[in-house]
Amino acid sequence: MQKLTAIIPTGNEIHNIEDVIASVDFADEIIVVDSLSTDGTYEKAKASGVKVIKREYQYSASQKNWAIPQAKHEWILLVDADERVTKELKEEIIETLKNPKDNVVAYWIGRNNHFMGEHVKYSGWRNDAVIRLFKRDSCKYQDKHVHAEIIADGDIGNLKQKLYHNTYITFDKYIEKMNRYATWQAKDYDKKTGRLTPYHFIIKPFWGFFKHYILQSGFRDGVVGLTIGYIQGYVVFMRYVKLWLLRKNRQ
Repeated sequence: MQKLTAIIPTGNEIHNIEDVIASVDFADEIIVVDSLSTDGTYEKAKASGVKVIKREYQYSASQKNWAIPQAKHEWILLVDADERVTKELKEEIIETLKNPKDNVVAYWIGRNNHFMGEHVKYSGWRNDAVIRLFKRDSCKYQDKHVHAEIIADGDIGNLKQKLYHNTYITFDKYIEKMNRYATWQAKDYDKKTGRLTPYHFIIKPFWGFFKHYILQSGFRDGVVGLTIGYIQGYVVFMRYVKLWLLRKNRQ
C-alpha cells in the first residue's frame, strides 16, 4: 500500500476533533491544521498524539494549499472536521492505494449529507462529491474563497463509497456560517459581476430557492428541504447585498 497522509483543517471544532481523527486512524501520518482555535481544539488534537500545526485562517483554499506541502507522503486524504471516513470508505481507500493506477492523480468521493438531524436525500445535495484523495505534487485548490475544488494535473477517478458529512450544529450557527460564506462569495463575485440590478437581488435568489426546492426535489425532504431551499435563496441575496456594500466600502 502507498503511504498516506491525512490532513484535517480545523477551527473551533472541539465537538468534532476526536471523532474525525479516529476515522482516519489508518493513515500513516495525520496532520491537524488548526486556525488558532479558542475552544480547546488545538489542545485536544495535541493530546491525541497526531501532528498539529497552526496557521491564521484566511479562507479555505488558502489554508488547504498551505497544508498540502506539509505532508510527508505523496498520497493525501483531506477530511474536514465535520466529515467522517466510514469503515467501507476506509477499506476502499486501502484497496485503491495498494494498486494505484499510474495515470490517476486524484479521486472524487461522494458525501452522505445530514442536516437538522436528517439524512438529506434530495435538495441538490444528492450527488454531492468532492476530490479528497489525491497526490500531493499533482493537485492544488482553486484560488477561491468559497467552494474551491481541486485542480488536478492528471486523470481523476471515482470511489464508490461515501464520506459521512454533518455540517449542522444548531440552526443559529448554520446561519452564521452561511453569512460568512456570503461575505467570502462577494469577494469572488466582484471579479465577474457587472453592474448590480434587480436581477441579482430578486431573480437570482428566487431561482436559488426554486432550483433546490422544486427542480432538485427538495420538497421530498420535507421541512429540511424547505429550509435548505430558503437558505440557498437567502445566501444568494446576501451575496449581492454584501457585494453592493463591498463596492461602496461599507463592509
